Amino acid sequence: MAGEPETGAWWEARARERHRAVDYAGSLDAYERAYDAYRREGELLAAARAARTAGWFRGSVFGEWAVHRGWVGRARALVEQAGEDPDGHGWLLLARAQEGDDLAAQRDLYRRAITTARSVRDADLECEALGSLGIMLVFSGLVADGMALLDEALGVLCADEVIDLSVVEGVFCGLFHACERTSDVGRAEEWLRAADGVVRRRGLVAVGGYCRAYYGGLLIRAGRWEEADAELGRAAEVLAGRNPNMRELVLCRLAELRVGQGRIEEAAVLLDGLDHHEDAVRPLAGVHLARAEIDLARDVLGRALGGGGLDDVATGRLLALLVGTELMGGDPGAARDAAAALAATAAQNPAATVLPGLAAQARGRLCLADGNADGARVCLHEAVTVFARTRLPLEAAQARLELAGALAPASPTAAIAQARAALVTADRLCARPLADTASALLRTLGVATPAGGRRATVLTDREREVLVLVGHGLSNGEIAERLVISGRTVEHHVGRILAKLGLTSRAQAVAHAAQVGSGPG
Repeated sequence: MAGEPETGAWWEARARERHRAVDYAGSLDAYERAYDAYRREGELLAAARAARTAGWFRGSVFGEWAVHRGWVGRARALVEQAGEDPDGHGWLLLARAQEGDDLAAQRDLYRRAITTARSVRDADLECEALGSLGIMLVFSGLVADGMALLDEALGVLCADEVIDLSVVEGVFCGLFHACERTSDVGRAEEWLRAADGVVRRRGLVAVGGYCRAYYGGLLIRAGRWEEADAELGRAAEVLAGRNPNMRELVLCRLAELRVGQGRIEEAAVLLDGLDHHEDAVRPLAGVHLARAEIDLARDVLGRALGGGGLDDVATGRLLALLVGTELMGGDPGAARDAAAALAATAAQNPAATVLPGLAAQARGRLCLADGNADGARVCLHEAVTVFARTRLPLEAAQARLELAGALAPASPTAAIAQARAALVTADRLCARPLADTASALLRTLGVATPAGGRRATVLTDREREVLVLVGHGLSNGEIAERLVISGRTVEHHVGRILAKLGLTSRAQAVAHAAQVGSGPG
């Protein structure tokens, strides 16, 4: 292209080349130059297109959302200045929809933009409008409707009709975000396979910033932890010293991964200063639980749930964690309240397939706490089925392990099979806490497991005393009275016992105490 005049079209072609080469900074610079050139040439709609794409780079790639809004506003003004051209009018409708805050009005604007796009055969506009409407509906609680629109947008994309790479990557980003939040691993994997040709031809990668963070989170859900670690690690390096909001998204997901791996101190370092972040709540609570800091975990979860603004899936996941926290803290009444709230959340959003599994698991845990082994087996079987069907290996393994605990008294052979299956998954994921828990349960069932890398499980004399009393069915208050210590001290002892023995609930501690007496296991 050497020697050609640096027209708007010349700069836009160069911008697309840079984008295909994954040179985002170079592509942004070329789009901004294309905007200037198109303005000089009087090509207002072309200038609006360049401004719109420059805005996408500023926001979605570099996290500069104020600058993004400025570019979008400029694009909108140029479209208005150009008049009622049908093509331009569709993009104007889209811009107005994206800036709105009324769900019904936005939905109408998006639908009108889609109709306009189809009338003028603008696949870029159709794909972006479908994807944007889909993500809005998913995060408004209309998961089934939103996911159907994202499916439709991906269909347009896979037909290879979309020209603008920012639209292609933006729709993928929306898919990753929605699937990560709803734990819809199956849908994401199906579309990634279906879109493989487009991805290879366009040279797409999970882009920096928000999209890379969502993609890494999706890999965690899918049990592809090695890939998630590499993806999030690269993102953290790329974002070092850059936009802090984008980097926080990555750090929260890395911390969640570290908690699952049992690398608690690393997770705590990653979360330092992120107490305010919505995505930090689950890993931060996980750090506190691993340290037997029950009150702190309860406080983190309670503040997040009381603050409002969470979608149903995020609420459901926090409520599920709160059920386990309250059971570890010896408060079955609070656990029942959390489980009831979780059941109500699942009932109002049945399309979010992870919620029925979480609700069933919570019911199973409560049955275990109440000594209802039959009820626990039914509920935990349901949870395993849901998690396996939705391709959530960590959740499925955790539910299998709890099911094994419920099966152990009456069906030790079946319990061993479930615990072994959980251990296989834990070993594959390198999920040390889960592997330790599975190994501990298998040992109580008479099955030898490899000793490599397991945490020490030696209890102190006081912890042994507490474990014996837990095994006798005493509450924290009764144990405190018997040992002449505070209730909070008992709670901390119980938390440490569960952590050391690799157990996940007070009910498992009762079963462990019954099987091994006063020994540490």
